[in-house]
Order: sequence, then C-alpha cells, then structure tokens
Amino acid sequence: PNLIALTSEAAGPRFRGTAVSLMYCGVPIGAALAAALGFSGLASAWQTVFWVGGVIPLLLVPLLMRWLPESQVYTQQTQVAAAPLRALFAPATASATLLLWLCYFFTLLVVYMLINWLPMLLVEQGFRPSQAAGVMFALQIGAASGTLILGALMDKLRPVVMSLLIYTGMLASLLALGTVSSLSGMLMAGFVAGMFATGGQSVLYALAPLFYSTQIRATGVGTAVAVGRLGAMSGPLLAGKMLALGTGTVGVMAASAPGILLAGLAVFILMSRKSQMPIPASGA
Repeated sequence: PNLIALTSEAAGPRFRGTAVSLMYCGVPIGAALAAALGFSGLASAWQTVFWVGGVIPLLLVPLLMRWLPESQVYTQQTQVAAAPLRALFAPATASATLLLWLCYFFTLLVVYMLINWLPMLLVEQGFRPSQAAGVMFALQIGAASGTLILGALMDKLRPVVMSLLIYTGMLASLLALGTVSSLSGMLMAGFVAGMFATGGQSVLYALAPLFYSTQIRATGVGTAVAVGRLGAMSGPLLAGKMLALGTGTVGVMAASAPGILLAGLAVFILMSRKSQMPIPASGA
C-alpha cells in the first residue's frame, strides 16, 4: 500500500494507472524467477529461493533511500493528521470503498487459490512436479504481461469492455485449468489465468488510488489490500474444503465463479464512475 500511494503521487493523475501497473509488475516477475529456480534445478534446496528473495531486496534499500521521491503534497504541508478509518466512509468515498473491498476480496481469493493449490492440483491430474512448476512459471509470465497490457488498456477501453475482458478471461482460464489434459494446453491456460487474475489484481491496485485524496490515499488503499488479504486467506481454505468434499479440480474452480461475477460487477461500477468521483484538489 505504501508503494502504491507513493507511486500514485509521484506519477500524477495522467500517468497514475500506468505507473502503478509498472510498479506492481515486479511482483509476478519475482514470482516467475522463483518458479524458474524451482524447475531449472538451480535451487538445490528450498532455502535458496528465500536467500535470493531476501538478500536482493535489502540491496535495493540504499537506492530507494537515495532516489525514491517524497510526496510533494506531503512536504508542502506543515502538519498532516493521520486519516481515521471513518474518512473512508465520507459521502464522497463510501460507495467506492465498499466496492473496492468487494472486488479486492474476490479477486485475491482467486489469485491466492491458484498460487497455493494449482501445483498440487496439477500433480493430482497426472503432471510431474517439474511440469507443474513450468505451469506456475507460465502463470507468472502471464501475470507480468497482464499487468502491463491491462494497465495500459485501463484508460482506453470502455468500463463494460474492461470489466468483461478481465473477469470473462478469469472464468475461461479457470475452466481450462480444470479440464485441459495436455501439457501445452495447461501451459497456455496457466499463462491466461495469470494474465487475467494477477493482471486484474494490478488493475485494482491502479484503480484504488483514484478515489482518494492524498491525505487518505494510503489508508484507503491499505484497508482495501487488507480486505483483499482476507480473500487471499479464504481462497486456499475454500479450495481445501472443496477437495475434501470430493469435487476435484473442476469443483474447486467452479466454486470461485460467483465471486468472480460479483467482482466483475463491482469493477464495472467503479470504472464507470471514476471520472465522476469528486476528488479534492489535493488528491491530484
């Protein structure tokens, strides 16, 4: 949330969505590198992945301290009070807050269900662990591609087209993941799932800052992400429950369909209204 708010402020209104999408693109790229270490055999022990993921970010800290700009609006103010949670439910932002929470919850439910359960589901479908790692690599490459492509399309397509594109793509890819039997088909399904699930998640990260002024932007984005994390916890639990009931992979994927439809409707409403939301001048 902090990086989203800082990126949003530094980019300005015109490039805000694209800048946040570019920033968030680092998440699936890092996950793809971790998957590549897994199926390439370069990581002889699982601890290697954590060394790579832990040391490299620490090396970036001095660069961030040197070149990451402070919020211009923040530095121009002599005193900034902490934004209370109730500020998110002011008349100008209440409906946007609830809609953001809805789409964050169900979108992250699907994303983390895939991240946590897809490798095991693939092995149960008869794929080798190395092939499952390859599908996860394809999923993360699709996620990086979707983050860039959907972020660029966010301000160019009509809201109904954008929301249909993201959430129809999610539904279609989940159906494919539950039914495809060939490795090539599964690699393609994984790529498409990453493009629309994680790519759709990045659109939410780019969309959320548009509804809040600078004073409450970090609070607004942070609470939306927190609600999304509840969905991230619920996704693996839902998948485990469905498997315990004997529904198989198809049942796991089908169980997420109602939430995807609700999230798609919420995103459509948000994108339809974002240009009309009353944003204070300090939020520019």
